[in-house]
Amino acid sequence: MKFVMRRARLDAAALLLVTLCALPALAQKGRLKDAERHSQAASDIFTQIMNVREKGIPTELLNKAEAIAVFPSVLKVAFGIGGKQGQGVISRRVKGGWSEPVFFNLGGASIGAQIGASKTDYVFLIMNEEGLNGLLRDKFELGGEAGVAAGPVGREAAASTDARLSAGILSYSRSRGAYIGAAIKGAFITPDNDLNQAVYSRKAKELFSSAPMTLADMPAAVRIFPRTLGRYSTK
Repeated sequence: MKFVMRRARLDAAALLLVTLCALPALAQKGRLKDAERHSQAASDIFTQIMNVREKGIPTELLNKAEAIAVFPSVLKVAFGIGGKQGQGVISRRVKGGWSEPVFFNLGGASIGAQIGASKTDYVFLIMNEEGLNGLLRDKFELGGEAGVAAGPVGREAAASTDARLSAGILSYSRSRGAYIGAAIKGAFITPDNDLNQAVYSRKAKELFSSAPMTLADMPAAVRIFPRTLGRYSTK
């Protein structure tokens, strides 16, 4: 009887050891799935926006952008105090294409007469060095050091003022659902370094500061986003 009980304890210990050894691999696989989901969603949203005839982001602006950020389905909720939260990806322009997508969070809050909830897709064109440098910080306030202007669409690009086009960031959004009241005034972009570390073994700042990966070097799960950007702007 004692032998049977000892054998059962050994079997249980062995099973626990195998399980503990497998957990890191399972966690890594799960994080890669998260990265794939964010990259695919951002690619889909960007494609949909660009395919709206005469309402897409003008190619001449895309060709001037230093980086492109896409945050799909950012949840906005407001009952007196409003807030928004979402996840997305940012790729910077590199010679002949776009860099590996780096993972970021988008958040913000506002106070005022507002009520409702909706999901909004955001696209930001980061137009200059100020905007790029902002991404190196742990918390980047949109409209802070790098000014933000509503991005022109279609034929509006030709009629845009110099001030509008000199903004550090041009923003685009597409909403679904009802939202009543003032727009959220403050928005912050922060790196999702848990995910960046899981996918690349580096933080966002390191990724933006170092030489970009080639498509072949990127994890296959995230290549869809730079490939999609490359269909619309490559130089």
